[in-house]
Amino acid sequence: MRIVDLRSDTFTLPTEEMMKAIQEAELGDDVFQEDPTMNRLQKMAAEKVGKERGLFVTSGTQGNVVSLLAHTQHGDEVILEAESHTYMYEVGAMAALGGLMARTIPGVKGALPPEEVKKAIRPENIHFPRTTLLCVEDTHNNAGGTVITPQQIKDLADIAKPKNIKMHLDGARVFNAAIALHCDVKRITKEFDSVMFCFSKGLSAPVGSIVCGSEEFIEGARRVRKMLGGGMRQAGILAACGIVALEKMVDRLKDDHKNAQTLAEGLAEINEISIDLDTVQTNIIVFDVSRLGGSEKFIAALEKKGVKCLPRDENRIRMVTHRMVSAEDIDIALQRIREVV
Repeated sequence: MRIVDLRSDTFTLPTEEMMKAIQEAELGDDVFQEDPTMNRLQKMAAEKVGKERGLFVTSGTQGNVVSLLAHTQHGDEVILEAESHTYMYEVGAMAALGGLMARTIPGVKGALPPEEVKKAIRPENIHFPRTTLLCVEDTHNNAGGTVITPQQIKDLADIAKPKNIKMHLDGARVFNAAIALHCDVKRITKEFDSVMFCFSKGLSAPVGSIVCGSEEFIEGARRVRKMLGGGMRQAGILAACGIVALEKMVDRLKDDHKNAQTLAEGLAEINEISIDLDTVQTNIIVFDVSRLGGSEKFIAALEKKGVKCLPRDENRIRMVTHRMVSAEDIDIALQRIREVV
């Protein structure tokens, strides 16, 4: 039986070109900053998002933690969207490792309302923690892969910057946002003091993410990465894949978006399924199956048919399109979903 795996774009496998690049990569010791392939990737990535320097990290979670700790001091407060990945799915690292307080604000399709951010900023008072960082996630996973626009980001920057509050972008899928908005990714990253994006999701590299920012920020981030055990030696074998990802895999994300739209429109035609098509903007689809007995029942029935997906909660399902899922796979998945319903 043909398996259609829609659990996550982390299930992408490296391309043949990536495997060849691993074999041919020129290597050195990256802790000494002497791995030429890693140095090339970090420079390329920083230029791609309009920043001075880049720092390779093992994962998006590590990239966010490194960034938060490099920007803040113990006891500071960080403003985040209430269902953001940094707040929900990173094992409380900002508190456990950084001694940071989270100030969460419910977003509108993942976007932080500027007026609510303004109200959340702490005034100077000896009784309060200092608000020192504002985090934005683009695209927003829990909201269904929704895009935060450059104008929405500028509106937040106009509030944060006069207060000397730094801004960090969890841009795990920021290239999906750029493709959806038909814009250069620099328009999205412009206002941020630090940017993290992943190589190992839709870009298909096997391992790794990167943090980009100013020279000064990256020096601090490198020290935090080392403290977290993230210093790597001949890491050029991973960087080689990242280079291919940036050069060859960004533009094809539009295919994933097209497949997601096809899947979402097919799901919308099924009476027992509820989906907000306005949230289907990139490669993530979230829909409600409460009329089918809830997520657990739906996932179990679908897996027997060879279609894999994940629960968002007890009544909602998340499906993610990626390079390993073709247009034909989408048609197969829809047919099997109809059979389950």
